[in-house]
Amino acid sequence: MSRTALSTLVLFAFAATLSAQTSSTGHSSELKNSKGNAIGTVTVTGAPHGVLLRVEARELTPGWHGMHFHEKGDCSDAMFKNAGAHVHAATPVVHGFLNADANDAGDLPNLFVAADGTATVELYSTLVGLDSSGGRPALLDADGSALVIHADPDDYKSQPIGGAGARIACAVIR
Repeated sequence: MSRTALSTLVLFAFAATLSAQTSSTGHSSELKNSKGNAIGTVTVTGAPHGVLLRVEARELTPGWHGMHFHEKGDCSDAMFKNAGAHVHAATPVVHGFLNADANDAGDLPNLFVAADGTATVELYSTLVGLDSSGGRPALLDADGSALVIHADPDDYKSQPIGGAGARIACAVIR
């Protein structure tokens, strides 16, 4: 067997394995605005020490927006309040990457939306897991969870949500 054929075979086997792993652990859902219109897709994939999050969005206001994992998989109301508070590991909940006492596992970096209203990001969080096997709060617990995008940027320290403002988009994670 030639080196090229062997390389192609190994690459194909790797791609098939990666595809099988992604499809068996990735959880995709529609990102919806307050009117219930689909404005993108959110995919959360389990990893050995956290989750990989991919957000593909459109029709958002350009600029920076706070983004958090919320404790309930319920985006049924227009203000997304049914999604509850941020996912957390301890109480009282202390928010913010820049807060020395932070324990808010739902914290995520801000999302930047381009001038045309679109955003695409892929990031990794070690603060949560798909299940609780790693001792982190589980996104796929009995009532699921949600990814919520806020109107304003998160300042990473103000309580309770970093000054991120209204909830403008939501995706159920189940």
